[in-house]
Amino acid sequence: MLPEATYDLVVIGGGIGGYVAAVRAAQLGWRVAVVERAELGGTCLHRGCIPSKSLLRTAELLVQARSAAAFGVDHSAPVLNLTRAHERKDKTIQQLHQGVQGLLKRHGIEIIRGSGRVLGPSIFSPQAGAVAVELANGDRIMLAPRFTLLATGAAPRSLPGWTFDGKYVLSSDHALNQTELPQSAVIVGGGAIGVEWASLWSDFGVQVTLVEAQAQILPQEDYEVAEEVARALRQRGVRILTQCTVLTESLSVDGGVAFSVKSGGTQTDLRADVVLVAVGRAPVTDGLGLEATEIRLNSDGAIVVDEHYRTAEPSVFAVGDVIGGLQLAHVAAHEALHAVEVMAGRTPRPLDYTAMPRCTYSRPEVASTGLTEAQARARGLDVRVGKFFFRANGKAVLMGEPEGFVKVVADAQTDDVLGVHMVGPRVTDLISEAVLARVLNATPWEVAHAVHPHPTLAEVFGEAAGAVDGQALHG
Repeated sequence: MLPEATYDLVVIGGGIGGYVAAVRAAQLGWRVAVVERAELGGTCLHRGCIPSKSLLRTAELLVQARSAAAFGVDHSAPVLNLTRAHERKDKTIQQLHQGVQGLLKRHGIEIIRGSGRVLGPSIFSPQAGAVAVELANGDRIMLAPRFTLLATGAAPRSLPGWTFDGKYVLSSDHALNQTELPQSAVIVGGGAIGVEWASLWSDFGVQVTLVEAQAQILPQEDYEVAEEVARALRQRGVRILTQCTVLTESLSVDGGVAFSVKSGGTQTDLRADVVLVAVGRAPVTDGLGLEATEIRLNSDGAIVVDEHYRTAEPSVFAVGDVIGGLQLAHVAAHEALHAVEVMAGRTPRPLDYTAMPRCTYSRPEVASTGLTEAQARARGLDVRVGKFFFRANGKAVLMGEPEGFVKVVADAQTDDVLGVHMVGPRVTDLISEAVLARVLNATPWEVAHAVHPHPTLAEVFGEAAGAVDGQALHG
């Protein structure tokens, strides 16, 4: 028999979506448990955002060291120590992991180590949402919360017939833990993950070929931004092939990899030490027991939810990568906050996904929010565009990083900022001002007349906003 419902909320999955929901519920005075079979922090902390950006920071410092003489700093030629880079990456993960554990402990959240499964309605519980947990030691317990939140994340997808072996055919998980660099690599998938690895590996001295099915790399970004990144990567020796179909049946693995891609009527044979498959992530739903409930999956295998993240079972919600959409850590966190507010009987506004910032931590960095110019025009909007280049910015020039620009897309009729697109130094930090501008419904004139201190990179956003009205001061 199911025990008395002693929890207000049980969260299955301890990634950022899961633990943010747990913390918010605890702030409301709820009794909360998080069921996690691996480590708190999820993909972002252990296999995604944090470890990859740690290695990208190593690449950044390596590049800066190579150019130090131009700034008057003479030293011997820098050498990459991959072992030490991994040690620092692992230490960073450990520190942040301890922080997440401490956060949940401070809020009185119970952490249950094991695999959770949602139970359907039964004579013991009139609605779905009870959770059966198989503990790490093999014991089984049952929980009957008022609400259940599914936040089990996603895992790397492969290509049909291709099996990740961790040696020749790699996922991003495998690439993060390589103790030796390949001499050459093909990356299949030119989205954020693929571009970040192309940037990282090329800075580490790997010969990289980047293959993308769409007409441009970073297909979700503004075309001018994507072209700027492609130009920068090509200058560093990265070969970029777009509008390509991978002939998956052609894969051969024998001391390396070989396969073919086709673009139009042209077939290209590719060979490398390894292939990194970066074609997206598949929601993790196996073992959740959804077949015993009314909860349904879409054609991509993601859990179907409404605009408030409620599944077809009224007391069961789902957030983050497991529901598809924008698979970004900060998106999962805000979906989680919204879901808990709804559970608490409040009426928050549905999230505006066009307002979510998107970041790619390559060299150069990419950051954006809102509509691209092409998307705005496709909607029939009359747009005005302002653009300002980092090469006219004092801080970027003195840093030795003058490449890139900021582009502001505005509605010519309403003066609303429709989108902001950045490529260049530190733009993943600069994009927050653009997000706030859209939240506050600021006009380009207002952004341009907000004082940006000199010399700073932030001045470029103000200048780009001024350029919408032809009033950029240094353009």
